[in-house]
Amino acid sequence: MTINAEPRGRYFEDFEIGQEIVTPARTITSTDIVNFACLTGDFNEVHTNFEYCKTTPFGEPVAHGPLIYGIMGGLQYASGINDGTLLGLLGIDQWRMLGPVKHGDTIRVAQQVVEKKETSKPDRGVITFLRKCVKQDGAVVQEMRATLMYKRRPKV
Repeated sequence: MTINAEPRGRYFEDFEIGQEIVTPARTITSTDIVNFACLTGDFNEVHTNFEYCKTTPFGEPVAHGPLIYGIMGGLQYASGINDGTLLGLLGIDQWRMLGPVKHGDTIRVAQQVVEKKETSKPDRGVITFLRKCVKQDGAVVQEMRATLMYKRRPKV
């Protein structure tokens, strides 16, 4: 007997304009920053050199912007809304770095549904979120519009 797990994610129909979804939180570590530098080859001193960073407004190394973007994707997944229903990322627009993220900062994603469009194919639809990466003190450190394609709820 085969048992197929039902997706726990949200279907296109489950999203409403204005709806806000907040993800779980995650603390950024020095290991995250160093691992990202190793993975990408981006060893810019603002991310990896404590002595250099003492001469910057940050005072210590800061996380790479794309690292935080990637972790935001993981937090989105951890929220469960994409699990088994996401078809793809269509675009990121107006991506802004608004503040630094350092070792020890805890971030989460607060996103609001700002657009919802049916497609010409009846099995999918497009959702656009205004996504904000928020630190433990409430500061928004990144902001973007993310457009994703989701499955439509199957007809029974």
